[in-house]
Amino acid sequence: MASVNPSTAIAEVVVDELAALGVTDAVLCPGSRNAPLSLALHRADNRGALRLHVRIDERTAGFLALGLAKASGRPVAVVTTSGTAVANLHPAVVEADLSGVPLIVLSADRPPWMRDVGANQVIDQVRLFGTALRFFHEFETPVVAKGSNARWRSMVCRAIAQASGAAGFPGPVQLNLCLADPLLPKSAELLQANVSEWPEPLAGRPGGWTAIERPAAPSGPGIPPPEPGERALFLADLTHPLAGQLAAAGHPVIAEAGGAAGEHVLSAGFHLLGNPGFLAAYRPDRVIVLGRPTLHRQVTALLTDPAVHVDMVAPAVGWRGVAGNVRRLAPHLAAVAPAAESSWLRQWRSADAMVAGAVGEHIEQQALSASPALARTVAALLPNGCRLIIGSSQPARDISVAVQPREGLRTLANRGAAGIDGTVSTAIGAALVNTGRTVAYLGDLTLLHDITGLIIGPAEPRPELTVVVSNNDGGGIFGTLEPGDPAHSGSFERVFGTPHGTDLASLVRGTGHRHVAVAARDELAAAFAAATGITVIEVATDRFGLRSLLADIREITASALAQLG
Repeated sequence: MASVNPSTAIAEVVVDELAALGVTDAVLCPGSRNAPLSLALHRADNRGALRLHVRIDERTAGFLALGLAKASGRPVAVVTTSGTAVANLHPAVVEADLSGVPLIVLSADRPPWMRDVGANQVIDQVRLFGTALRFFHEFETPVVAKGSNARWRSMVCRAIAQASGAAGFPGPVQLNLCLADPLLPKSAELLQANVSEWPEPLAGRPGGWTAIERPAAPSGPGIPPPEPGERALFLADLTHPLAGQLAAAGHPVIAEAGGAAGEHVLSAGFHLLGNPGFLAAYRPDRVIVLGRPTLHRQVTALLTDPAVHVDMVAPAVGWRGVAGNVRRLAPHLAAVAPAAESSWLRQWRSADAMVAGAVGEHIEQQALSASPALARTVAALLPNGCRLIIGSSQPARDISVAVQPREGLRTLANRGAAGIDGTVSTAIGAALVNTGRTVAYLGDLTLLHDITGLIIGPAEPRPELTVVVSNNDGGGIFGTLEPGDPAHSGSFERVFGTPHGTDLASLVRGTGHRHVAVAARDELAAAFAAATGITVIEVATDRFGLRSLLADIREITASALAQLG
């Protein structure tokens, strides 16, 4: 009777248990040490137990898994070989930690006796991700024996439970598999013998095991809703689902998604918060924060104002507020009744309508080369039910201040760590689980930072995804911040503007996808209508005029508010 290959056995058990517990997608990068997991995943994909995605770049793979998990709400596994391959997952793990995304890292490792002796491709994978993980377990170098099946499966169950939020907040977990040679059986026939002859069948689950259920909805009183007559303002992050609902109930809501959060939000809210005179007259007594807004400095100023009480609707772990002045924290909001009318609320609505109208008119007079005009146009073109992935840096800010209010969009963004890395791969992951249209809006540096996300092998699942790139040939956001002050003009262009002069069309077409360059609104609309597969629509934008345009908008806001009386 042929002996059982231990590395094959543990790989088959781990993959089988992942699929049994509801993991539907796994992302794999090729390698030698993770070969047992690679073959186990391939077999699971062939029998329809899960869907496999293969990528050649671990950072891309990590963010692809992140996008799949963010959009589906289900745990997704990402599998690598040992060494720096695992380290390349760190940015995605950090984002999963701060965003509460159920990411499962399956890292293959050398056996313990190869550590600290100068062996090839060995790094410290035990402490690599530090405190970012919800759970870590290192499987011992496998030995097939009575009870191995149950022990291995139990750790997979624990990992899935922790990733799904068993401790209160979903997030990344890591299972480190120390695999010793021989990594694979010598033949497919021997593999089949291994499976059939093992005393505990690989496809069988120990009696009584059931899939881990998703954590129950939070109970308890939650954050109290606004009381009649209370000057309470809601402030929502870029993707919070309650923003549009609360605004539709009549409450004043400022959302980082601006008008993309719903037709009733205060779409000019950030312009109002940036006007000291208006805020002094109509400052809220209480701000109820939904999630973790981080885009605008005027938000930080409001939340650190000692005259304002701050309540937060967020998980009971993680971020607590920059100023440490959060009065109450709960993972949910208590039942909220429709808003009661008040003169304070009417003033906010009137101011929002006047400023939104004046600012919107000015933005629509700009060419598409002005990035706020591009953001406004993109949001208006999207069909109801569309999933909009918003890139960090300037695109997110343009969306927040320029979009005309509308319903029907679902926003997604990597705002946990607010990096530009991995956005293309995240968007592809989201599109792979989205049933409607998916559109990503991002900048040129964001695209270049993850251009390998567009490299998809011929046998891999491919989504329908339209990527709109605002190409200002560099870092547009820096021109709007302190480095953009004329006093720094001598050094600005090289170390902040960072022009690259890259031919995006050649890069995109070189990866096998469609590229369309447009310069006008009607051309953009036509490109949207014709987009199929993965299509990148490039719009040349001007970063040099952005600072002055935003200054004009501040003046327009002040003039409109002066008429409010």
